[in-house]
Amino acid sequence: MTQDRKRGHRPGRGTLAIIAVLLLGSALLRVGLQATEAIAREASPEELAESLPMPAPLAAPQQCVSDPDLVPLLEAMETREDRLRMREERMTMRMRALQVADARIQEKLAELRASEAALRATIALADEAAESDLTRLTSVYENMKPKDAAALFETMDPDFAAGFLGRMRPEAAAGIMTGLSPETAYLVSVVLAGRNAEVPRE
Repeated sequence: MTQDRKRGHRPGRGTLAIIAVLLLGSALLRVGLQATEAIAREASPEELAESLPMPAPLAAPQQCVSDPDLVPLLEAMETREDRLRMREERMTMRMRALQVADARIQEKLAELRASEAALRATIALADEAAESDLTRLTSVYENMKPKDAAALFETMDPDFAAGFLGRMRPEAAAGIMTGLSPETAYLVSVVLAGRNAEVPRE
């Protein structure tokens, strides 16, 4: 039984020894890290720069050597680029001028349309007023005595007189035509017949 106890105690001692070594190593590692941080904090930038490895020197920049044969070509390309830029600027200015002209033309067209609409409205009012006046005047002639109306129509131009007679009722126009002189009645009849002849039959 003594031997069994000795064999049972040996593994426990080995485990404790391993744990102790690990703890000691961990403590030393922490102390080393803290010391490194403290040294890094206390060290100046110059000292840190000296402790770092020197970078490899940069290679000297290579100079571009131009080919003499390419110089005329480059100059020609630059000249062409300048011409294209100037042409583009001129086209841009022309486009702006055209836009301004187009805007003015649109404004003028709008003004012309407004003026045309106002003129049409004025003409319509004038036509309506003239038609109303003619209708009223025709009614006045119809209500006059045929003899008095005939004396008035005798002084009118045949076309003017025919216009009124054509708007009257047939019986009123006939009474006035009866009071006209034969010459005036003939001229008025010719005008009325000519107007009716121009009317399409179908």
